[in-house]
Amino acid sequence: MDKARSAPTLAEWYVISLRPSGSHAPVRHAATALGARTLSISTLALRPQPAGPALQAALACPVVIVTSPAAVQFARRQMPLCAAPGQHWLALGEASAKALRRAGIENVRFPDTGTDSEALLALPELQAPLDTVGLVTAPGGRGLIAETLAQRGAQVHRANVYRRESLHPTAGRLRMLRKLPAQSALLVSSLEAFEGLWRRLDEAGRQLLRTRPVVASSPRLAAHLAGLGFQAIVLAPGAGPATLVEALAADVGQGRFR
Repeated sequence: MDKARSAPTLAEWYVISLRPSGSHAPVRHAATALGARTLSISTLALRPQPAGPALQAALACPVVIVTSPAAVQFARRQMPLCAAPGQHWLALGEASAKALRRAGIENVRFPDTGTDSEALLALPELQAPLDTVGLVTAPGGRGLIAETLAQRGAQVHRANVYRRESLHPTAGRLRMLRKLPAQSALLVSSLEAFEGLWRRLDEAGRQLLRTRPVVASSPRLAAHLAGLGFQAIVLAPGAGPATLVEALAADVGQGRFR
């Protein structure tokens, strides 16, 4: 049976997407499949960043880590992605692994459970002793990966192939956020994207958001949101748009939010 059809419906619900500008379509598709509408609020834009020799060095390492589908997209614009014999390609999650396969890397490993840095670092390919590891990513974020690998003895060749630029949500989008019905949920898979919205809200807006369900893609994000006063927190098993929406639908179907 088709997974979307068998999932509980989100009719009359809204999901709030904080995806970077221009990348809300997967959330809308997943939400529409379950009967929900989407309010898109971008607090980040992704821009290419030439990596030059750094990318060449990262791709030549015996182990290559790619941290996001965007990293795949921006890296392959700069040079072809090809797996060398005996080389290990690792992805932070299933979406990044799929992007790598579309780019021509057939054998990609990613964590069976979780899409955070801790899950990636638990993979056997990243246990000490390590030689050189390539990290294809963006500046900021995911600092735990490089730091932990260095502690395990690896020489990390980091290639920042794109960068995140802050965007200010428009006043109109923030007004729409305030007017959403009680059956609306915030999807959070990036702390940076969430904080870009949180900083723009006054205390009344923050309190309103605290009363709504929030779907977090990792235990670390869930703990951060709990510290801010969110109580109806749904922990999703991954950061993919469909995974986030389906986690909300599962809890709605069990009658958690009425």
